Amino acid sequence: MSLLSNHIEAIIFCAEKPIGTLEIKNCLTEMFEAEVPEEHIQEAIDQLTTKYNDDGFSFGLNRLSGGYIFLTKPAYQASLSIFLKQASKKRLSASALETLAIVAYKQPIAKTQLEQIRGVNCDYSIQKLLEKEIIEIKGKSDAPGRPILYGTNTKFLDYFGLNSLSELPQPKDFASLDNEIGGISE
Repeated sequence: MSLLSNHIEAIIFCAEKPIGTLEIKNCLTEMFEAEVPEEHIQEAIDQLTTKYNDDGFSFGLNRLSGGYIFLTKPAYQASLSIFLKQASKKRLSASALETLAIVAYKQPIAKTQLEQIRGVNCDYSIQKLLEKEIIEIKGKSDAPGRPILYGTNTKFLDYFGLNSLSELPQPKDFASLDNEIGGISE
């Protein structure tokens, strides 16, 4: 496999959509500071196609929409389907994220306090966050009825890539963001 093939492979690999030979040529020409003949590019693409047609690879190089892209081979559709289904279960809805943000900043917090802040029932969001183990029960309040108190845990920190709660953005950070966004939309 030539150096040219390696560069083309890397370019196609990082492309989010099918990339045409002209785009590849322009990239290579700029990189090598010299014209790269289209036939050399096509030769390298043909080599890569042959390489990835081998059964040792779970993906292949495909021509699609006038360009080239790496796609998983059909034989792996079942495992990808299961993976994507599981990954979608890991995503948080907007209401769950809103509830989670309140819990993170106000913890420990009771469900009634959450509902006062959000203005809506939080049963479903709390249940989903508990199922995903991103929040946990921290105890009971001394208030009448002794409501359950919720807070975040280490899985919350892992989920958002934080070392500690002190790394959460502070209200002043939101104010500067509002100013930046406000300046853009005017």
